[in-house]
Amino acid sequence: MDSKSIEQMITAGLPDAEVSVSGDDGVHFEAQVISASFAGKSTLQRHRMVYATLGSMMGREIHALALQTRAPDED
Repeated sequence: MDSKSIEQMITAGLPDAEVSVSGDDGVHFEAQVISASFAGKSTLQRHRMVYATLGSMMGREIHALALQTRAPDED
């Protein structure tokens, strides 16, 4: 697994999102996801939305994913 593939999967599942993923070891990644879809949602709800875009890859090909999620109007 690589950062670019994860970025593409998140963007496919959240088309309005601005996504940036990093990680060099192939199993541990960090992602920043900014999406209008997150407005009014809790951190847990936002993370679940991102995890849903990755499906069964989470816990398998992607061992760990640290997330920073926010709506565009949040600082």
